[in-house]
Amino acid sequence: MDLGIKDRIALISGADSGMGLETARQLLQAGARVAITDLPDGTLQQAHDELSALGQVIAVTGDVRRENDVHRIWSEVRERLGDPDIYVNAAGVTGATGDFLDVSDAGWLETLDINLMGAVRMCRQAIPAMRQRKWGRIVLFASEDAVQPYVDELPYCASKAGILSLAKGLSKAYGADNVLVNTVSPAFIHTPMTDAMMEKRAKEKGVSVDKAIATFLDEERPGMTLKRRGKPEEVAAAVAFLCSERASFINGAGLRIDSGSVFTIAG
Repeated sequence: MDLGIKDRIALISGADSGMGLETARQLLQAGARVAITDLPDGTLQQAHDELSALGQVIAVTGDVRRENDVHRIWSEVRERLGDPDIYVNAAGVTGATGDFLDVSDAGWLETLDINLMGAVRMCRQAIPAMRQRKWGRIVLFASEDAVQPYVDELPYCASKAGILSLAKGLSKAYGADNVLVNTVSPAFIHTPMTDAMMEKRAKEKGVSVDKAIATFLDEERPGMTLKRRGKPEEVAAAVAFLCSERASFINGAGLRIDSGSVFTIAG
């Protein structure tokens, strides 16, 4: 399917692995020119090298918690590619976990700073040029946790609920300028983040990683009817669609990619 974004410029944060990396891959395959960004101590250059055969792609390191880094990321992308038509916010962390009474202010603030304020800072840079050109697509990564919170990761849940509200507000503020803002809410996707979660669970329970995954699905995510982790490319396909001309009448929406994990029909 032609997504209608050939030669569009896309910037993806949190793109050195997992869902961000796969989104970059699919946008390149659709003909977009792509900039990927992530922390300098990760695997961003490896991701760039992996993607480079698919089309024009650049890598820019930076930390979405730092205003100066955010300005530098956007300045470099503008200089090397031009103003992005598409922004995908995949940068995020699980953050502070544990009993609510044991999580410090610092744990809360760090999680919110990366997951919510990082998106705020990046969208602040993205929107002006999109408005001027009367064409823009912004996709923010939320989570099933935004509407179905889990008691041992409340900072993460709150940050992702904030993403839903942010996206809805931006969609109302700038939709008239044809800047369309939507969210995706994945659940338990096969990424380095869930690998680490399952390795920790396996160690705690004295079982294999496969067994840890199976028991996690049964005990913690009973609504996931497919009984497996999702694949990053399954999420990326939905993101790429929302970035496309095919999604020209979708604004302020949230798309769940969760194998049925969320039990409610609302939210």
